[in-house]
Amino acid sequence: MNPLRIVLSLFVLCALLGASLSANPVDRMRERQPAVDEMKLAGLVGENNRGFLEAREDLDEARAALLQAENADRREVYAMIARRTNSTAAEVGQQRAIRIAQQARNGVWLEDARGRWYRKGEDR
Repeated sequence: MNPLRIVLSLFVLCALLGASLSANPVDRMRERQPAVDEMKLAGLVGENNRGFLEAREDLDEARAALLQAENADRREVYAMIARRTNSTAAEVGQQRAIRIAQQARNGVWLEDARGRWYRKGEDR
C-alpha cells in the first residue's frame, strides 16, 4: 500500500470515529466557539482583562474542561503571536481582551482594565 493511501485511510478512519485531527489551536478554538458563546451568554463565564475565559459560577466537569481547553489554546496562540511580533504573551492577551470586549454581545461578562466585572450593555 502506498504512503498516500495509508494517510488517506487514516484520515477517513479518524473522521468516521469522530476524532478531531486538528492540531491547530485556532481551528480547535473555532470548533468550540458555539459552546463558549453559549456559556458566555448564560453568564457562566466571562472574558477577563488578560484575554482568557474566567468562570463566573461553578461549572460542571464538561464546562470546566471546555474552559481549560479554550484557555490553553489561547495561551498557545498568544505565545505564537508574541514570538512573531517581538512582544510578550501577556501583552498580546491584554490587546486581545480589548478586542474581545469591543466585539462581545450584550449580556456577556467582561473585566475592565481595573479588574472590575460588568455585563456589556448594562449601566455601570
